[in-house]
Amino acid sequence: MPVTTPGSSTASSIVDLIGNTPMIRLSGFETGLRNVQLYAKAEWKNPGGSVKDRPAARMILDGERAGALTPDKIILDATSGNTGIAYAMIGAARGYRVRLCVPENVTPERKRILQAFGADIVFTDPMDGSDGAILRAKAMYAAAPDVYFYPDQYNNPGNWRSHYDTTAPEIIEQTGGRLTHFVAGLGTSGTFVGVGRRLRELNPSIRLISVQPDSPLHGLEGLKHMETAIVPGIYDSALADEDLAVGTEEAFELTRQLARSGLFVGISSGANPAGALRVARQTSNAIVVVVFCDGGEKYLSERFWDETAEGER
Repeated sequence: MPVTTPGSSTASSIVDLIGNTPMIRLSGFETGLRNVQLYAKAEWKNPGGSVKDRPAARMILDGERAGALTPDKIILDATSGNTGIAYAMIGAARGYRVRLCVPENVTPERKRILQAFGADIVFTDPMDGSDGAILRAKAMYAAAPDVYFYPDQYNNPGNWRSHYDTTAPEIIEQTGGRLTHFVAGLGTSGTFVGVGRRLRELNPSIRLISVQPDSPLHGLEGLKHMETAIVPGIYDSALADEDLAVGTEEAFELTRQLARSGLFVGISSGANPAGALRVARQTSNAIVVVVFCDGGEKYLSERFWDETAEGER
């Protein structure tokens, strides 16, 4: 076997592997468009498997620098899964205990991953969604503030700043600054707000399009229906040029189609191109960039995989 020599490809920590994810051309979805190129930012290539590695690392490192996170503290937050996985991964690597408030109906795969990293899981009422997890985490922190480091991903500016400082510059470099539209879903809203603010500084004419579920009772794990949910403090409702509502079945269908084109991604990664394709069909001579938040392996137990893709019916 070849001997690996330490060098530029050698990481001293799992945190060093976060970011610098590739961009993938979605040429199979460009049929019928008028000189529109579609690209996806492949965030499932982060070591924790999602876009949430970026803000989790930023908030933990910010906490260490500020002295708020010390070895005796337990990292506590609410999550629907991906940020929790990132906290658990980074916490395990850096020697912290991690305790997460999670809706009980998150996929079994996410629960197993969290347990594998050694996180303590506090399950909350599935009918209360991510809002119930948020309220539980706030109450736990209020009851024992000396025990916990509570980054509060929904209100921590480090969340959106991680994307302002890393995700956006990568997208600019990978497109040569030529992108005309950016599309991302709203959960904590950190990705959309951070990337959107940086792109607006680069070129105010870039169209910023947010995506969210079309109803409070939806199956788009990780995304928020802002009108009826606890609105994250970092959300900037004035930033989007357009806000698109996507249905659960529409997102499921796109997710299956993506898998059959070789891209095995998660449900929000189906919702985002559903919005992007609407935009692409209404424009011409454009470069549209969409975020693929995570991979499909965390959703294998979901029943929608058993249905037939539209193109095979």
